[in-house]
Amino acid sequence: MTGSCVRPIIPIMGMVLALSSTVVGAAEMDDPATAKPSVWASKDGRSAPSRKGTPPQKKPLGHQDAKADKETRDGKGGGDDGKSQDVDTEHLFGFTEGSDAGEKGEQEVVVDTISRLGKRLSGPGGGHYRVLDTKLGYQFDPIDRLSIEFGAFGTFRQVRNIVDLDDKSYGTFDGVSVEVKYQFLKGDKDQPLGLALELRPRFARVLPIEGNGADIFDMETVLQLDLQLVPNKLWYGSNISFEPAAGRQRGPDAPGYRSSTFLWSNALVARVGETTYLGPEIRYLRGYNGTFLNDLESEALFVGPALHHRFTEKIWLTVAYAGQVWGRDADPSLAGRALGLNQFERHTVRVKFGMEF
Repeated sequence: MTGSCVRPIIPIMGMVLALSSTVVGAAEMDDPATAKPSVWASKDGRSAPSRKGTPPQKKPLGHQDAKADKETRDGKGGGDDGKSQDVDTEHLFGFTEGSDAGEKGEQEVVVDTISRLGKRLSGPGGGHYRVLDTKLGYQFDPIDRLSIEFGAFGTFRQVRNIVDLDDKSYGTFDGVSVEVKYQFLKGDKDQPLGLALELRPRFARVLPIEGNGADIFDMETVLQLDLQLVPNKLWYGSNISFEPAAGRQRGPDAPGYRSSTFLWSNALVARVGETTYLGPEIRYLRGYNGTFLNDLESEALFVGPALHHRFTEKIWLTVAYAGQVWGRDADPSLAGRALGLNQFERHTVRVKFGMEF
């Protein structure tokens, strides 16, 4: 019999077998244990619908299953590649702070050290300016998107033969701080923008540049923004900061102290490994005499790399370097001198280590 004759007979045989199976199934309804599945298949290879008592047949991956599988790979379903929503941007960018603030109940301990190195020498011969400021912080999140951190500071400095500064070499306790941060927008794959505002009131015992004993109160306000440019691969972070400070130096007839700083920083980091992120960072700072940006003293532009690495899900390290590539001092006696070294340094290094629990 030729193929053209066989093809019209196959559907007829299928209908007969289906009818027979229905009749047999009706006769066996009183004893489901004796029911037997149909063994016929349709022309396109799909199994016939199972009857009561018959194990369900596996279906090939259809449209809906394929869509769910795609969402899993994209991160919506929590697949192995869906890490874009798991990246915590708070410590991702080096000197720039990310907008993430954590979820209710999270806690964190941070050791944050910033080294400020190099200023203008006051005369011939060797000299150095080395200041290490370290903060030990404890952070907790009482509610979603709100973090509170308590910090204690210590400073160590070595200064010799620097313009307008006394030679010093000592280490001491340098005050306490409270940092309160609220995240207005949480970035994710569908909405990549993150936005937060952080207030950082601090009491300090040492002038940051001169190193003299003092009682200083400052209040830094930081607007933090980050943007996921390429999901799970590339992030941009930006900060705008205003920090006024006021107080008085210690000692009889000691002068008062008034200063303020404006900062704009930008960073771009890419995922270069499973849990490693690397990219450039650029920061522009202006230092003023006066609490409200009154008299400009120095401005400087810093450029350098930032590295963030997670050893485990809860333990991480951030390292960043920034070198002053341009700057100027407003003091007429320093006109024409390179860089803004009156209020800022030639080099800054940040090492930040944290553990979450």
